[in-house]
Order: sequence, then structure tokens, then C-alpha cells
Amino acid sequence: MKHAALRIGAVLVSAFFLAACRDSGPAGKAEGIVGGIGLARITVYDQRPGPDGLFSGAPYMRAVTDEGFYVMNGTGRLELHDVRKGFRSINLSPGRYVQVPPCTLLRLVGTDHLVVLSLRAGPGKEAGEEDVRLYFGQAADENPAEYERLAGVEGLEGALKRRDEAVRAYGSFSSLWSFDRVAYYKELERFVGHVLNAAAAGRNQLGDGKAGSGWTARHRARLNDLPLNRDEIPAVFFFPPEKESLGWSGLVLQVTGLDAVK
Repeated sequence: MKHAALRIGAVLVSAFFLAACRDSGPAGKAEGIVGGIGLARITVYDQRPGPDGLFSGAPYMRAVTDEGFYVMNGTGRLELHDVRKGFRSINLSPGRYVQVPPCTLLRLVGTDHLVVLSLRAGPGKEAGEEDVRLYFGQAADENPAEYERLAGVEGLEGALKRRDEAVRAYGSFSSLWSFDRVAYYKELERFVGHVLNAAAAGRNQLGDGKAGSGWTARHRARLNDLPLNRDEIPAVFFFPPEKESLGWSGLVLQVTGLDAVK
């Protein structure tokens, strides 16, 4: 298992820097990461603990997107809540990989400078994805203006305050697992329904035609076109240095904007 984890790590880190596509476009930009995935490095917030005394990100749920976490550094855990099995916690350490389906409420918790590589089934950036919903509780879900206020962020301190607000609501919800399972599942099912309805309302904005199926079609087209001529050989791309952004779970280095190697 250890050797398999190391091999997976080598592949993921390599993907961090290289991608190829048939057409580099007029500006020499890649269409996206190989396979149409979203790829980001997340350094879980550890500037200060949240209201529950833990270094963590904000709890959130995705409506349609699978997300995988490969641990690059540090230790921690991934807290999960789904309507089939309820609450579970998975310990995280370097080399471990966890894949989470949509409609799962999750939170990343760091115990020693946790850094993970996030892989998502769609190419979109973390910020502004239409299928992501932070958990602030029912009152915020029923008041769009209040949700937008809580979800908005300005600077690192703003991101930490957003995390804190979400953790307070999440703490009240999580405690139901211990003393009122009926209420726990009722609230979780409510939130899942809310996330799915919100995604359905914004379905036209979900994805941009670069998902994995597009890369599969491209691969088949190349097989049919063999032998490729010089103009059909893809360019080599790399990820230029970019600044970290303030994501749901921590400081995010989103792998996007690949440039052609000259």
C-alpha cells in the first residue's frame, strides 16, 4: 500500500505541472487539466483555531461533483456526513487518498499543518462553483441575502470569520449525531435537498464543456487520426506561479491558466 500511495503521489504531483491538448488557441493557453479535472493545493487554515478549538476549513457540500483529497503534508482528518451512513471521520496522513461523492457534507481538520491536493471531477475553480454550498444552518439557507453576507470574504481575516460562522452552525448540527439521530438525519436531508435545488436552478452555469468526457472523445479522435501530422501534435503546457486564494477549507493554489512552453 505504501508503494502504491507513493506512485499515486508521483502521478498527481506530475499532473500539477504538465497538461496537453490538441489546440493551444490564439493566446497559447491550455483548455484545462488532462481529464477535465479541477486541481488545487489546499493548505488547511491554521492561522488560528475556530470556535471549537480546531484548525479547520468551513464545512461544505457539493451537489454534483466528486472530490478527491490526496495528502501531501501534515496530519488531520476528514469529517463526513451523508444520508446513508451518517457521520464518519477519516484520519489523514501523507500519501493517503480519500474520494468523496456529491451530497456529502465534509470538513477538513488539520492537526499538524495539513496540506492536501484536491481533485474535482469538473474543471471549475473553487470560488464561485454553482454546485458548492457552505453550511451556515437553515436560517441562512432560507435567507439568500444572509447567506451571501456570511459567505462573502475580504482578506484572510474575512475568510477565517466565514469559517468561524460556518463552524458554529456545523457544531450545533454535528452534536445531533450524539443525542438525536432523528433530528440529525432530518437536518442533513434538508440541507442535501437545498443544495440540489440550488444546483438545479443554476444548471446552465455548471461546467463549461471541458469535463472528462471531452478528453475521452479527444483521445478517441487522436486514435482515429493516426498517424498524426505535425500540426496535430499537442503543445506542452506548464503552470506559471500564481497567488493563493482564500478557499472554503484553507489557502488554495488553484492549478489553472496553463501556458504553452515556448
